[in-house]
Amino acid sequence: MKLVITYLCLCFLSLNLVAQNGNTLGYKIEGEDVVFTFDVRDYKEYTNEHTGRKMDFKDFDIENVVVSGEFNLWSRDKWKMNKVGEYTYELRKKLSDFTDEFSWEFKFVINNSYWAEPSNKVSNIAPAVDNHGNNYHTYNLKIYTAVPDPNGNACFKLNGYENAKSVILSGSFNRWDEHLFKMIKTTNGWELTLDLKPGEYQYKFIVDGNWIEDPDNPSKKRNEYDGYNSVINIQVPVTFNLFGFKDANTVILAGSFNDWNEHEIKMTKTDKGWTSTILLSGGKHHYKYIVDGEWIVDPNNSIKEYDGHGHINSVKMVK
Repeated sequence: MKLVITYLCLCFLSLNLVAQNGNTLGYKIEGEDVVFTFDVRDYKEYTNEHTGRKMDFKDFDIENVVVSGEFNLWSRDKWKMNKVGEYTYELRKKLSDFTDEFSWEFKFVINNSYWAEPSNKVSNIAPAVDNHGNNYHTYNLKIYTAVPDPNGNACFKLNGYENAKSVILSGSFNRWDEHLFKMIKTTNGWELTLDLKPGEYQYKFIVDGNWIEDPDNPSKKRNEYDGYNSVINIQVPVTFNLFGFKDANTVILAGSFNDWNEHEIKMTKTDKGWTSTILLSGGKHHYKYIVDGEWIVDPNNSIKEYDGHGHINSVKMVK
């Protein structure tokens, strides 16, 4: 199933988060995991944390390597890495281990006292100054919920502006970054395809430094600057199954996604019961089945919530 609009192309794919740092030295993101990677061969010197003295990495006896950063209060011993090769260490953490912040500084600490000095040629480093006045660098972990991908599920197009030098796509999916997502010039204008997880997003185009709405997208919301942002809603197909009730004449699916309409979504009878597939945005959705006029919760879904009006509903989470 594929919906094509002038300003948005949707082909329902799963999201794979990746690091948008230009150089993945220090970490990478695989599926739902953040994978910190340390390779001894990538470093030439280390720094004594207490004196600030830089020393040659050769002949250094490594007993352990720890990931230390803003996400674990710069702990020197909590996030210990596993040795996975002669020169390499690795530590896997779930994306859920991180807060809603999307950028953290971190470094690798050796033997709980020395930290590896990343090369200043690495694009994801952040310069800093220690207590001794010495300059040093830390890695910068950035996690975005949007990924440039020619096979992605959201195709952004800006028609015209052939004389523009650059066009940037900026939105809530990348914390309104003004440089990250550079659009590609085409014969008719500019284009960039992203892979986005389900949800509603606001965005704008930055044309040679000027912020504009999407002229081909009528959906928009007022922002804090007394202007408007364009809006897209990424949806995915979600299947609801009610097993049993084979003697029922009619089963209706109703929920928060259709304002509890009692007639709109008629389910289809199968050998095992009833089924219906609808498009949903990301987030939490309450629902019930109406079996020959009787409202029931989903007997095969243990996740239920009160709705604040004295009713209990089944819950479907879409990610």
